[in-house]
Amino acid sequence: MAEERISLSEAARRAGVSSATLKRWAAEKVVPVRRGRWTAAAAAQARVVARMRERGHSLADLKRAGREGRLSFGFVEDLFPAPEEQETVEDVSRATGLEPELIERILVILGTPLERERLLTPEDVQALRHCARVLAAGFPLVAFLQLVRVYAQSLRRIADAEVRLFHLYVHEPLIRDAVPELEMAEEMEELASDLLPLASPLTDYLHNRYLRFFLEQDVIGHMEADLGATRDLGQVPVTLCFIDLTGFTRYTEEEGDLEALDVVERFVETVEATLPPEATIVKTIGDEVMVVSPDAASLTEWAVGLLGRLPERPQPRVGIHCANAVYRDGDYFGTDVNLAHRVVSRAQAGEVLVTGRVTDAIDDRDGLTFEPIGEVSLKGFPVPTPLFVVTATP
Repeated sequence: MAEERISLSEAARRAGVSSATLKRWAAEKVVPVRRGRWTAAAAAQARVVARMRERGHSLADLKRAGREGRLSFGFVEDLFPAPEEQETVEDVSRATGLEPELIERILVILGTPLERERLLTPEDVQALRHCARVLAAGFPLVAFLQLVRVYAQSLRRIADAEVRLFHLYVHEPLIRDAVPELEMAEEMEELASDLLPLASPLTDYLHNRYLRFFLEQDVIGHMEADLGATRDLGQVPVTLCFIDLTGFTRYTEEEGDLEALDVVERFVETVEATLPPEATIVKTIGDEVMVVSPDAASLTEWAVGLLGRLPERPQPRVGIHCANAVYRDGDYFGTDVNLAHRVVSRAQAGEVLVTGRVTDAIDDRDGLTFEPIGEVSLKGFPVPTPLFVVTATP
């Protein structure tokens, strides 16, 4: 790919430093410039150097880091040019009809730290116009703020994974191969510019696919729900399931972090590949997975079958409970969620342990046997809880 030639003054503008400073950095080989010809990649690297200087790094350290290719990721910002126009919160409030306090609240949820003088870009303004239209259409504010928080948290994880995986599997191999720094920056820029346009279509495809699925699940849930039951606003009837690996900390100490990570990946992949269609993974935390489902019977059957697929150490164990849980920000909260988590902590390796609410919901399902183990005291719960070990009927 042909290099984009730019003038020294343009390079200085992009880097945010004077032309004299750029010339000095080029002469000292802090920023590599071929035959005095400035390029977009060199200007991007100069901008990184300028920022690192502001953070107190010496030119000698930056020169060494540049030679090793550790600054070559700076080109990425050229794919997102900074707009020159900026507006205040008050200007945007007048343009969108949103109260300044609500704008500030949305920006905090989106992860934008508050500053003494808030200036917003045209992209910020466009996003806030969308927010205003959603609220004007009648969507409740409390639900809207939760939805924005879920979007922000999910997309933050996506962007973090994109950058980290690009670094691990593209940037670091180039560093190990001792590719010259400008060549490295240009190669990474070319690959990223080819990949970036693919992200939004793939995200839109997955969003529409899952939206269709969960709309169908919601309709089914309404049809099968106990219409006579009452619950607080924001609560949903759900079967809660926690799965973790027994003795995982000791296993990690004995086998090492990499082997333990491989075990967790195989464990989570097995859960993902075998889950019933209506069940959903809410989150994974280390060696623990939280799953929810509207169907207690299919989830319990799956859990019993899962343990048969993973007989080796460290073995999983499962705790299941049915309840009305508070749904907030894409997660589930409340006393009953804590109870389900306590249940799995009492299960033995290779054991599925459920509460009486699960046995009542399943109602003598063919193929499952429930063995009562009595009323068990669970940490944080003053009243003992009847628990049952579930196995496949011989």
